[in-house]
Amino acid sequence: MDPVQEGRVVIVGSGLIGCSWAMLFASGGFQVKLYDIVQEQVTKALEKIGKELKELGKTGMLKGTLTADKQLSLISGCTDLKAAVEGAIYLQECTPENLELKKKIFGQLDLIVSNDVILGSSTSCLMPSKLFTGLKHVKQCIVAHPVNPPYYVPLVELVPHPETEPSTVEKTYALMKKIGQSPVRLTKEIDGFALNRLQYAIISEAWRLVGDGVISSDDLDLVMSDGLGMRYAFIGPLETMHLNAEGMLNYCDRYREGMIRVLKTFGPIPDFAGKTEQKINQVQRLKR
Repeated sequence: MDPVQEGRVVIVGSGLIGCSWAMLFASGGFQVKLYDIVQEQVTKALEKIGKELKELGKTGMLKGTLTADKQLSLISGCTDLKAAVEGAIYLQECTPENLELKKKIFGQLDLIVSNDVILGSSTSCLMPSKLFTGLKHVKQCIVAHPVNPPYYVPLVELVPHPETEPSTVEKTYALMKKIGQSPVRLTKEIDGFALNRLQYAIISEAWRLVGDGVISSDDLDLVMSDGLGMRYAFIGPLETMHLNAEGMLNYCDRYREGMIRVLKTFGPIPDFAGKTEQKINQVQRLKR
């Protein structure tokens, strides 16, 4: 059976995230067009991808069943956006995190894409309603937010615009599964999506604990890397609750009052500046 897939994928933007997406789709057997506005950037990106794929092949870390050379042969560069999107089944936008730039690009795409292609964005914090509202093809638009680096971290958050067709979500979900990623569906948009909301909650309390002199910066990191992080690498917080007692109901019955009591002691949102910023920065710089 030929592992090469029918249909072509377009990557808009040849930076770190764009290159990583190109490698992922090629690992799944998809033909990939890597688009950027300057040929030199495209050429450098293809050279970088070639080196990385060969290195991954040597170390046994290469994804998919195709050889590194075969995967590289599936990726080609392009500086003509209209030519790049012709006949594509999926597009992943990977430009810098700038709302006006991304809106401009999706505005250009809106004029040239077919009614069949799915338009995905790699944005980490811009909500779909900010990016896609007013587009003719809004039903085909979705945020598909990867975790950096996408080639090694499989999670992809799928966040729909209020007008996104359910079929767009399902097709994107299936596509991500096909290339070995772990997609999760958000039923509606929310600032920060799911991953960054959880991440910012942890960062916020970590900042307060270090800033209040409760624990050192190094020891705080150990609490995560040698404690919670080891647990959460295998099971999530809700499953942990369920398994840490005789089921979820028993956990809540046992620990509800304690959780509420502790949560009430959490301080205000830090400003991530001042003495605590300097203290943490000094420790981190000494490690490098």
